[in-house]
Amino acid sequence: MVLALPPNLRDPSTLCCGVDEAGRGPLAGAVYAAAVILNPAKPIMGLADSKVLSEKRRARLEDLIMRDALAYSVAFSTNAEIDAINILQASLLAMKRAVEGLTCLPGQVLVDGLHVPKISIPATAIVDGDQHIAEISAASILAKNARDREMIALCKQYPQYGFSRHKGYGTREHLAALKLYGPCAIHRQSFAPVRLAGAQQMLWKVSTR
Repeated sequence: MVLALPPNLRDPSTLCCGVDEAGRGPLAGAVYAAAVILNPAKPIMGLADSKVLSEKRRARLEDLIMRDALAYSVAFSTNAEIDAINILQASLLAMKRAVEGLTCLPGQVLVDGLHVPKISIPATAIVDGDQHIAEISAASILAKNARDREMIALCKQYPQYGFSRHKGYGTREHLAALKLYGPCAIHRQSFAPVRLAGAQQMLWKVSTR
């Protein structure tokens, strides 16, 4: 159940921003993050963790968030950045970019999970925050929808992998395509299944020379 921000966490004298990411687990694509400042005068009913919402419901809530929130921002870190600094740091970097992209500055930031990005605003990590805090739930919806759209678009460029269906996650279909075709430019080379597929593809090329 998503709640209004608990009184012990809310500073009534300042704006509160919720932050969440989408796409830490996939083998391909960027990791996305969103930051949302909700409008207390325009509560949005039905907010929940994006993972438990249908695609249709997420789309409807996204429209409401974009219409009624005081401010929102979506950002990402590329698969190259993920490989360079690891997925946790890339996720935090995307969160930092999302917060810095807001059109108005919050006084406090609530982040889903165990870690907070390096920002100048006071930030608190809340485990399962996307399930309980409306601001974080809203951020989770924007981040997931943005990432899903990007993976659907990338499927047109790399149709053999089926990104529009699994969004880059390590499904049986995706792993089979990796084995058959090897990694492409948007795969996360630092992830073990991708490294293995790349090594196998290289061995196959050498053996067929």
